[in-house]
Amino acid sequence: MIELIPAIDIIDGKCVRLSQGDYNTQKVYNENPLEVAKEFEAHGIRRLHVVDLDGAASHHVVNYRVLEQIAGRTSLIIDFGGGIKTDEDLLIAFENGAQMVTLGSVAVKAPDLFKKWLQQYGNEKIILGADVKDNRISVSGWKEEGPQELIPFLDDYTKEGITKVLCTDISRDGMLQGPSTELYKQVLTRFPDLHLIASGGVSCLQDIIELEEARVPAVVFGKALYEGRITLKDLNRFM
Repeated sequence: MIELIPAIDIIDGKCVRLSQGDYNTQKVYNENPLEVAKEFEAHGIRRLHVVDLDGAASHHVVNYRVLEQIAGRTSLIIDFGGGIKTDEDLLIAFENGAQMVTLGSVAVKAPDLFKKWLQQYGNEKIILGADVKDNRISVSGWKEEGPQELIPFLDDYTKEGITKVLCTDISRDGMLQGPSTELYKQVLTRFPDLHLIASGGVSCLQDIIELEEARVPAVVFGKALYEGRITLKDLNRFM
């Protein structure tokens, strides 16, 4: 059964969504992310993906108080990303209730630091963020295109012990046009034991069904829920 991971993206302490990572497209869905998280939990959701978009833009963790509230007042298993660039940032994330962190930019720009954290905390707590545009890895809140292509990037880090990867197709993110299922199939063909978390583009229940049929282990989605294209009741079939 595919693992369902709703996303809560945070700007100014509010629950928002962007389109293709463009901050100018932000739409506020709820001014209280804790309310959203509690609603997810009440419907049987167990995992949550929290993204500090202010942190991603400013290169250090910003919205850790929101993380602390959700972690302290729900039983959700939270992975947190956005702005984690230093040992202090990582400690802030874990001390405020994240069970896992998703790291993308630092894996590209500071691979030695990423590998140190992987050794220090283990591959159960460290998720590799692979944000892809035209098959190339993007960093810094998707503002910069890195030099690496997806498969070699994953190959390097699976050899270092990474087992969990959150792969986002930037061109699909927030667009409600369907996920990059073929891309995820390619990744799983190359890395069959990878715990791949698909992200970006989920528009309806059928998209999740097709990802499950493609044997994708987990999926992150948000806008389809917030826009009412998928209801929490719809998700009962996966619980």
